[in-house]
Amino acid sequence: MTDEKPTALISDNSKHSLDQRSGSPQRPQKIPRISTVEGGEEDEDGEVEERETIVGDEDMNQKNPRLQRYLVAIEYIGTRFAGAQKQPNGRTVVGVLEEAFHKFIGQPVSIFCSSRTDAGVHALSNVCHVDVERISKRRPGEVLPPHEPDVVRRAVNHFLQKNDGDLMVTDVRCVPPDFHARYKAQERTYFYRLLSGSEPLSIFEKDRAWHVPEELDILAMQRACRVLVGHHDFSSFRAASCQAKSPIRTLEEISVTEVVSTPYFPSLREREESISMGDGLLAFPSEAKTDPHGYSISDEDKVKSPNGESNYEFGIRRRHHCYVVTTRARSFLYHQVRLLVGVLKCVGTGELTISDVERILNAKSVTAASPMAPACGLYLGRVKYDLSSDMSK
Repeated sequence: MTDEKPTALISDNSKHSLDQRSGSPQRPQKIPRISTVEGGEEDEDGEVEERETIVGDEDMNQKNPRLQRYLVAIEYIGTRFAGAQKQPNGRTVVGVLEEAFHKFIGQPVSIFCSSRTDAGVHALSNVCHVDVERISKRRPGEVLPPHEPDVVRRAVNHFLQKNDGDLMVTDVRCVPPDFHARYKAQERTYFYRLLSGSEPLSIFEKDRAWHVPEELDILAMQRACRVLVGHHDFSSFRAASCQAKSPIRTLEEISVTEVVSTPYFPSLREREESISMGDGLLAFPSEAKTDPHGYSISDEDKVKSPNGESNYEFGIRRRHHCYVVTTRARSFLYHQVRLLVGVLKCVGTGELTISDVERILNAKSVTAASPMAPACGLYLGRVKYDLSSDMSK
């Protein structure tokens, strides 16, 4: 958990999705309108506003103690969403989720997300909360005991699968009436996927990663991460329109890891080795080699031509190198993650040096940074809570 005081972010950039929350009794009118943040990065509201919101929610539940608050974890493919936060025009994560809940319980609900990702950004696990009053459909006005969390998950997913199937509820838990999905979050983790290689990107990876034609130097990228990790003024890594009161943030982690590109299917040799070992487990292919263009290949994928040169087996696609940039912090500045990835990519291609990264960080100006990475490679990986502490209150 970072030690900086979180601040409010209000964006007037018309290119980005705006938070168009309608009036709701669950949210006090003191709270200012706060924008969604493109690329999944967001800045948190002030501590005073957090307390006001929680008190407002608690008062609402005291007026209607029959409401049950659920904490809902969701995953989604962001490609066809105009963002997470509900908007008057455009298909959004919250809009689709509210519609599914409405069909399930027979009345409208208001859903609040922990992280308001923007168009094209995916989520392995985003979290939101919703208040539900279970009213009998056979006897209108009769209030029934709250649904069990697993019933909520299965019922909402039933309706979500009828709406393009790119959003799913993965977990549901009952929480106290003052538990706020956004303000109670202690830490957020984002992953960014880069695929390196000159071959065209596979259709299975379309809109799921940033395709970089050049070969990337992962060791140089890892050295650059050591410059960026920790407590810094990240003015060079926020959008010009960022309205956060302070550019000071603490990156608990920023790292680069090479992983197996997906989808991955075992080669004949790997299958034979797995059977011979009898455990059925596969590790990263030990016999994999790298061709001159930076692709992972195996001996099985190559055949000898008449002149003795090795060629690829017909129909076998060469795999790209897959790199994942992991960033972890309590909160992020507007566009911070994607600007960080843009700089790391340039270090990997040799366009920037470690000294350049230090210069950019110390410049404290967004004009010093490299072009921003596209939204398609960004994934919200995890939102961390101390549920044991909150549930014991």
